[in-house]
Amino acid sequence: MSDIFGMETYGASPDRANGDFGTVPSTGDLRRKYNFGDRISELSIAQDPFFRFVSQVAKKPTDDPEFKFTEQRHSYHKRYAYVTAHGASSAVSTTADATIAAGAVDQGDVYYFKFGTDFKSSGNLSSISGQSNNKIDVGDANTAPSFFLPDQIVKINYRGEDEGTNFKIPTGYILVKIKEVTAVSTTHQILKTEVVKGVATAKDLMWASASAAVSATYNLTISDDLEPKRCYVVGNAHKQGSGYPESWKDQPYSSAFGLTQIWKTAMAMDNTTRATVLKYEPNEFARIWRTKLIEHKFDIEQSLLFGSQNTVDGVQYTEGAVNFITNYGNIFAGSGIGGTGAKSQDDFLDDMSQFLDPRYNNANATLFMCSTDTYNWMHKLSGYFSANISKVADYSSGSSTALGRADFSIAGKKSVYGLDVTQVMTPYGAMNLTRNIHLDGTDVKILAINMTQCAYRPLVGNGLNRDTAVYVGVQTLENSGVDRRVDLIQTEAGMEWKMPEAHAVWLKSVS
Repeated sequence: MSDIFGMETYGASPDRANGDFGTVPSTGDLRRKYNFGDRISELSIAQDPFFRFVSQVAKKPTDDPEFKFTEQRHSYHKRYAYVTAHGASSAVSTTADATIAAGAVDQGDVYYFKFGTDFKSSGNLSSISGQSNNKIDVGDANTAPSFFLPDQIVKINYRGEDEGTNFKIPTGYILVKIKEVTAVSTTHQILKTEVVKGVATAKDLMWASASAAVSATYNLTISDDLEPKRCYVVGNAHKQGSGYPESWKDQPYSSAFGLTQIWKTAMAMDNTTRATVLKYEPNEFARIWRTKLIEHKFDIEQSLLFGSQNTVDGVQYTEGAVNFITNYGNIFAGSGIGGTGAKSQDDFLDDMSQFLDPRYNNANATLFMCSTDTYNWMHKLSGYFSANISKVADYSSGSSTALGRADFSIAGKKSVYGLDVTQVMTPYGAMNLTRNIHLDGTDVKILAINMTQCAYRPLVGNGLNRDTAVYVGVQTLENSGVDRRVDLIQTEAGMEWKMPEAHAVWLKSVS
């Protein structure tokens, strides 16, 4: 709580031109004017960009201080699996050999494949880029590809035999029709198949065995490392009059919870001081009260960024953006952003490609908050221009002189809820970039937040709204009988975070 303010508490007015920083009489000495002007300067900073956004576009009241919510991840784009073993009988090969022999998969042949995948069948939960603590490996419990059904057709990529161990560049594919499906615990499925489109020569299947594992999928790119090994359902085929096919049911839901946090900011002033008219701003109480409101918002902004959800000794703490995204969201290396280092603009574009891959994340971040050095780095476009340039002919001059066109550029600035937002145009859409000074001095370079997948949840219920309520009271000073006014700003709210694949962070160092 603020101290009681008296006339003698106002700070000195230093004679800075002569190196004096506090020895001249203070403004509280009202017997002299000192030829003060009629105006004063007020410094203004962008205090709370994140709180301003969530309170404007993502407010969703709750009537319980411990609120729960559900996430839904669809399965229609996750019907893929990896070949982990294969053979001519149901006792599929257990050796780490990707090779199918010549003549083994001719059209009409019966062949067996063992499949595993890298996401949980309950909730369709998958690995998150850069998150080793929450990774889901091929063959983990409850990852069996339950979507395989008889009469489905599966596409399986192959490459030339003995072409190394990277298994990244397929040269063709075979098609097989499922005849029977046999579960192997909760980790794999063995498919008895009939070859629809085969290959006559020996080939290596794009592999997920011990010799070419894809178990560490959280550290691999989808397009380069994983997609060539994924085998997809590519439709189904049935005989005329064959009746109803089999079906399957997915479970796309998972649940989580959040907590509200109570913030309080108070000030007090005795009535004598409140009644005294001062220079510049006559009502000192009103001036301090305005700053207390800003201080209160400033505290909420810090909590919504750096808070960690927990309950300690009956005190609840809500989840902050940095904590949630660094623990559950996509993590990319940010070393080199904003200064010297290995990270280039082209590397950043590759990160964006991974983050916005529609096979993994179909929700683009709507707000990119960054530190000051990163904000400056994003405006230095020479690297983007030289690395993403297209040559076009200049026909206006009657010649074919080549001109440069930048594909990664600053489109301009706009004001959103009073904040300066820079639009950076990329091949993957526009980035709405804003500077957040609270990220300076942290290991966070860029924080990408999908504002549709998070919510600011003030506690509202039974006719009571605890979203920044103000309480006024009068308290008597001990042993003096002097009354003072006490004002209290109180907020109780929390943050709800969904879909970690919709959020990302670029960190200075990634373990």
